[in-house]
Amino acid sequence: MHKEECVGNPANKIRLALVDDHKMLLGALTEWIRGAADDIHLVVAATTWPELLSHPQFPVDVVLLDLDLKDNIPISLKISTLKTTGVKTVLMSTYSEPAVVREALAAGALGYLVKTEEADMIVEAIRAAHKGESYISEELDLALTAGTRGDTPRLSAQERRVMALYGAGEPVKAVAFQLGISEETAKSYLKRIREKYRVAGFDVGTKVALRKRAIQDGILLQTD
Repeated sequence: MHKEECVGNPANKIRLALVDDHKMLLGALTEWIRGAADDIHLVVAATTWPELLSHPQFPVDVVLLDLDLKDNIPISLKISTLKTTGVKTVLMSTYSEPAVVREALAAGALGYLVKTEEADMIVEAIRAAHKGESYISEELDLALTAGTRGDTPRLSAQERRVMALYGAGEPVKAVAFQLGISEETAKSYLKRIREKYRVAGFDVGTKVALRKRAIQDGILLQTD
């Protein structure tokens, strides 16, 4: 049975589909996303892959897809199917093994979230995917960048924006305002940036050190 949250699409809103076979989680996510962000319009909430594909509102802009659907359809096939219809994919999973994440990203997923992550990260991932940018959860990102000590850590586009603004002297509150995120989310980005650099062997614990690193890595111009 199709569950359609609302008909039509308000202008400029991201049309989102949720696919998860855990009905309680699907219901909770549906209710949360409804009030989470004004720019996201939930149009499909499905419990199976075929239900998504046959839904009258499909294709959508972004699909938040449970990696662990028990249907024996390879995730790479699902992602490629969505790509051919112009749909961006963000995966949710209970698994956090780097090998699983790399395989999903290699197949074309733009986002990857562990289900234990904070809820507001879901909105960030959906927005990033809609813009064609990659987004994976903090704990996975740290796992993926482990073992690259001495190399410049890989930062997401949003992390680079946060680092550039903060390194240029903006307070956290101003960084959050300019990027349209909450102050807590901005702090979370800074924490993640510092941890990535720490793993890579660089200390950017102070604002001065972070600014210096941002200039060295080409994220911030010397004159900024």
